[in-house]
Amino acid sequence: MITVRRADERGKTRTSWLDSRHTFSFNNYYDPRQMGFRSLRVINEDFVAPGAGFPEHAHSDMEIITYVLRGGLAHKDSTGAAAVLYPGEVQRMSAGTGIAHSEFNAARDEESHFLQIWLLPERRGLEPGYEQRAFPEEARRDKLRLVVSRESRDGALKIHQDAEVYDAALSEGAEVTHELRAGRHAWVQVASGAVELNGVALRAGDGAAASEEESLVIRASEPSSVILFDLA
Repeated sequence: MITVRRADERGKTRTSWLDSRHTFSFNNYYDPRQMGFRSLRVINEDFVAPGAGFPEHAHSDMEIITYVLRGGLAHKDSTGAAAVLYPGEVQRMSAGTGIAHSEFNAARDEESHFLQIWLLPERRGLEPGYEQRAFPEEARRDKLRLVVSRESRDGALKIHQDAEVYDAALSEGAEVTHELRAGRHAWVQVASGAVELNGVALRAGDGAAASEEESLVIRASEPSSVILFDLA
């Protein structure tokens, strides 16, 4: 069974410097029907004006994954980590017992466009931590590349949850398949372009929950980028 969450149905936050779309309930957007999927709790698509961003704020007991789609995102946190995140890189921050961080558009002349994703951790009270890693496009070109996993398998970042995260950069007409083990579920988020998921058409910003599916076939209708979450 595939359930689609259309881009234009998402919640919105707009300020003078931020345009954000919320797949699930977040901040002032609340919909009791959209509280997450399995351990996946937040998918925010953010557009941040040049030089602007989120001043230091705190999180706890959450696994936070960030993908930059365009531009750069400057990150600093209370673990001492400081870096700029660019397209092709993935960041994982474990908030655990508490972490404070800031995120700002690293450019003064272009908008920053990124996805921030929260997953519930396997247990509360973990030690805070941070990782960032580049995944070359050739490793993702027309294939699903594991970028986050519980065991940090195959060079993936480590997450404290029974979840695996894959991404793919697909050429027009390219097709990838992901097999779901018994009892597993998936969420597919289209970061850019347009694809078909088991024959269901999805466009940029759309997401889809998949349960009771043995395999997922993703076919690109145009050059596209997708993120796939394999969840307990």
